[in-house]
Amino acid sequence: MKALKKDLQSMVKSLKALTQKAEKIAQGLDKLEKAVAVKKPKMKTTVKAKPAKRTPARKATVKKTKELSATDTVLAIIKRSGKGVDIATLMKRTGSKNQRVRDALYRLKKQGKVKNISKGVYVKA
Repeated sequence: MKALKKDLQSMVKSLKALTQKAEKIAQGLDKLEKAVAVKKPKMKTTVKAKPAKRTPARKATVKKTKELSATDTVLAIIKRSGKGVDIATLMKRTGSKNQRVRDALYRLKKQGKVKNISKGVYVKA
């Protein structure tokens, strides 16, 4: 019984110490909030408008076509096929290495865009 009483008393002391620390932290936060609220925003200076300069006419720019990623390329090939495509065919059509095609297939399966109907044969989900 005495041991239990000592344990409870030590827990009470610990809890009191923790509440005091929590109160100090709360007071510190209050001070920070007040400091942020007191800061005055800088006043904007007005700038006089300058006369507009003439800029030379721009040449028409040619839009660059965005190159498809390996994943997009593999998905496009699989969508075009009706019965499904195996890895060897994907490697031939994309010109990519085995691991790159497998990585793309893994991503597509994770996204739910592709499923395999048999071992190594993939179709659009």
